[in-house]
Amino acid sequence: MTQTLIRGRLLSFLRRPETIDDAASYRYEEDGGLLIEDGKIAAVGPYAEIRAATPDDVDEIDHRPHLILPGLIDTHLHFPQMQVIGSYAANLLEWLNTYTFPEECRFVESAHAARIARHFYDEMIRHGTTTAVAYCSVHKASADAYFAEALKRGMCMVGGKVMMDRNAPQGLLDTPQMGYDETRAVIAEWHGKGRNHVAITPRFAITSTPAQMEMTAALAREFPDLHIQTHLSENHDEIRFTSELYPDAIDYTDVYAQYGLLGPRSLFGHCIHLSGREADAMSEAGAVAVHCPTSNLFLGSGLFPLKALSRREKPVRIGVATDIGGGTSYSMLKTMDEAYKIQQLLGERLNPYDSFYHMTLGNAEALSLADRIGTLDAGTDADFVVLDAAATPAMALKMEVVRSLTDELFLLQTMGDDRAVHETYVAGKPMKAVL
Repeated sequence: MTQTLIRGRLLSFLRRPETIDDAASYRYEEDGGLLIEDGKIAAVGPYAEIRAATPDDVDEIDHRPHLILPGLIDTHLHFPQMQVIGSYAANLLEWLNTYTFPEECRFVESAHAARIARHFYDEMIRHGTTTAVAYCSVHKASADAYFAEALKRGMCMVGGKVMMDRNAPQGLLDTPQMGYDETRAVIAEWHGKGRNHVAITPRFAITSTPAQMEMTAALAREFPDLHIQTHLSENHDEIRFTSELYPDAIDYTDVYAQYGLLGPRSLFGHCIHLSGREADAMSEAGAVAVHCPTSNLFLGSGLFPLKALSRREKPVRIGVATDIGGGTSYSMLKTMDEAYKIQQLLGERLNPYDSFYHMTLGNAEALSLADRIGTLDAGTDADFVVLDAAATPAMALKMEVVRSLTDELFLLQTMGDDRAVHETYVAGKPMKAVL
């Protein structure tokens, strides 16, 4: 049994904050202690209490005055798009055809997939992200590389081999049967191995024929506990094209509903332009709308109504994500900074507690994994991040006048990035030392 005592300022959420003054929604210890035992949190509380209950010779790491939070969680991004980020295009469909699809063709090569996987996980750790939900490419080799690297680092990761059999270059197409068979193979080889979770991953309705959607439906029936991830209602041209391809569907959301893909483990990227009927259908099914603010702004897709969807009579579950490489930053801090601005443009307020809730417990709840990740609760996996709100000269200058936790969190959200990540721990191990 290996024990480590972590000392620092601890912040973890109990539920979503209702207001900026909702102190009952989180637990904060000014001088806190985290006892880590064999990759899990064994005890949490005031440092003096935790220290008194542990052996004198326990290894101790003091992170004061930094702030310790659960590891950040990213619920939607594309592992093969690391070299697509920052590509100039007018809109989603042009961007896919000009940059993204040609790049993803390279992932047929195992060596290339393995190289990018190493860089991908380095960036996750550097930005304080300990769990992510990623699309691989259509090639099984890309999923193998993604999950092998996750296993090597002991990280809790969700991902899937993309299924797509039309409206893409030949090098990116599978067939309905191949998509089914290779997804089953990925599940058999990787799901539950280490902390890996395989997601059933039809890219989106435009790139899957009805025959492939039937195969996706079969997978969903056979593996009801797996996550399902796809895209929904990101761009007006995409919505129109989808309605042409699936004329019998009531709307875009109904395409997925018809194939049994609308449920509590379904993660739908974007969901910017949902109708009231679609939002109701998602709410009733318990499906998750994943907000990707930097991507939505970069591609000019629209402004996601996060607050409006959350407070409606039939609220929609929300996740937040970077959406690399349509997204422009690997940082969940920068992601929530842009989410804040989008809500400002919609006449709404997103307070910093709400933002940090979404990055941690909120995203864990969106993934139905809050019993394992997203908090600092005893018994959960010891994934956490140490943040320094004075990491840059400009941040340090601002910190001279910060007088509250609220202001510190807003500073981290507004000015923070990978430089504010002092240390990232995965299963109790500091990861900077092993990269």
